[in-house]
Amino acid sequence: MKIEKILFPTKFRHLSLNALEQIVPLRDVGLKEVILCYIISRDDVGFVPFGGYLKEEEERLRAEARIRFEDWLQFLDKEGIGSKIVIEVGDPIPKLIRVAEDERVDLIVAGKKKVTDMEGIFLGSNTVEIMRRSTVPVLVSKYMVEFEYNGERVMRRNDRIFERPLLATDWSGPSERALQAVMLLKKVIKDVMVAHVIGTKISKNLDTAGLQRLERESEERLGAYARLLRDAGIKAEVHLAAGSTVEEILRLSRDLDASMIIMGTSGKDRLRDMWFGSVSHRTAELSELPTMVVP
Repeated sequence: MKIEKILFPTKFRHLSLNALEQIVPLRDVGLKEVILCYIISRDDVGFVPFGGYLKEEEERLRAEARIRFEDWLQFLDKEGIGSKIVIEVGDPIPKLIRVAEDERVDLIVAGKKKVTDMEGIFLGSNTVEIMRRSTVPVLVSKYMVEFEYNGERVMRRNDRIFERPLLATDWSGPSERALQAVMLLKKVIKDVMVAHVIGTKISKNLDTAGLQRLERESEERLGAYARLLRDAGIKAEVHLAAGSTVEEILRLSRDLDASMIIMGTSGKDRLRDMWFGSVSHRTAELSELPTMVVP
């Protein structure tokens, strides 16, 4: 795995440039180029009664986007990171996935919803769909969020996001690739928490002896992950939890003061994930932290 080229799609929402600033540390792990992408919705330039295609409107929107990107290009150049603008017209998600494939990017950086959701859902449907369809890791950026914690409304600014990640694992292939992603981030990480949750659906069908056996096996696997990280020169600690998987991941991330969450997409039941949303997608939706999902 490498992170040399990033796709950064945007709708020029508030704090988008701040979110871009947060990926600059990836320069130290190999980032060479950022593809700045703006998709003009087909509805904005589509056919109108007796009017046809709004070509002039498309040209106006393209020109406006290029002007907005100028500061971003200058910022990346100042940071020693190459950049390129891609502006397309069409359905946003298919276009973004196609751009990612054509440009052969290593990571897609997607944003949270425009307005903070008081119900605690931080992702819009477009970002969730990008995670479901992408064949490369997706980093969900959440620079500034408001959420409820211990009965209070809290405002959090997520900066220095790579310093203290929580690696949540279920031992699947994607989880192993998420481990590789953490090892790739070695130069920008201070320490990492490796966590596994024994889910309620599994534990409720086990007797005491079976649960103890599962606990020992889980601790051994966590220890193996931690040794790999330590051998790579990364400080690592392990945490085993039990209960509702998503809720426990969120609790651990808060209790351990994580700076972000890194996890693989569920590799166990892809059809079910498509309809109900995988643990990783649900975590990204509900967590106030930036979340990297690795397929």
